[in-house]
Amino acid sequence: MGRYQDSFLFDLYLNGYFYGSSEFSVEPLIVYGVTDLYRIIFKEEIMAIFKGAGVAIATPFKENGEVNYEEFECLIEFQIENGTDAIIVCGTTGEAATMSEKEHMEVVKFCIEKVNKRIPVIAGTGSNCTQTAIELSQLAEEYGADAVLQVTPYYNKATQEGLCAHFGAVADAINIPIILYNVPSRTGCNILPETVVKLCREKKNIVGIKDATGNIAQTSRMMQLAEGCVDLYSGNDDEIVPIMSVGGLGVISVLSNVAPKQTHDICQKCLDGDYAAARELQFKALPLVKALFSEVNPIPVKSALKMIGFEAGPLRLPLTEMEDAHKEVLKDEMKKYGLI
Repeated sequence: MGRYQDSFLFDLYLNGYFYGSSEFSVEPLIVYGVTDLYRIIFKEEIMAIFKGAGVAIATPFKENGEVNYEEFECLIEFQIENGTDAIIVCGTTGEAATMSEKEHMEVVKFCIEKVNKRIPVIAGTGSNCTQTAIELSQLAEEYGADAVLQVTPYYNKATQEGLCAHFGAVADAINIPIILYNVPSRTGCNILPETVVKLCREKKNIVGIKDATGNIAQTSRMMQLAEGCVDLYSGNDDEIVPIMSVGGLGVISVLSNVAPKQTHDICQKCLDGDYAAARELQFKALPLVKALFSEVNPIPVKSALKMIGFEAGPLRLPLTEMEDAHKEVLKDEMKKYGLI
């Protein structure tokens, strides 16, 4: 049936959109398919969760390892004040992998309450266990999340059929939108373009993907197949402009933790169609982005947050503090970029 309710064709029939309608006939239904026809007729109702720069926000900890909620609120306010378009909480950068499920969802709930609908909050609720992903996603919906981010089930290395079953089960269990997260370098599992498109067409609340494959050919193929049914976000800060040039709506960003306005501006230039200006902003950010990924994320970005005055605190094992040599390079690039 496509991405929307099973009753959609019947509703169209009752409202005269085809089979005798003066405005539509059966021909566009065949040419465009149900999803695209829905967009043609009700396009004013089709809205992305966000456009622009969404921050994959870091989670500050106290020296004893507990979440520093006071500082976390400061980080949230800093992001909103500086033009971030959405907050993605408890993802990779938020160190969710080292949190208990209870603690994970307490952080999600806190973020949702503090943001208070000023911008969208997307909760990272993925797991390598489908039932856990369902339960976390249901709680996020109950708490008021605007959407959830679902990473591919890591370590298990599911087949494409398994990925469809996994994401489909989560989609069937909640009503809020889902953004898939494809990051094969961390999970050992790649969602193929055909699978992404199939999921977005068949599940009404699977709406898009955070693409951190680093494979622009694969991304382009996916968008070619999608014909508008996939909301695409870059998962890599060094690929914002390339991703947006093939139809992306923005980025889910590590860089935004320390440079929210600048990251927003890169995206906004693309959204405005000024790719020349966006390209120059992207180029300017590349040395800093490289430094922010000189060690595994979020090690460098937590050091960077400390450099601009936030009490980001320690990392949780097995992550350790940034090496001094890398830290000096990061500090130098932060200065060049005008952040310190």
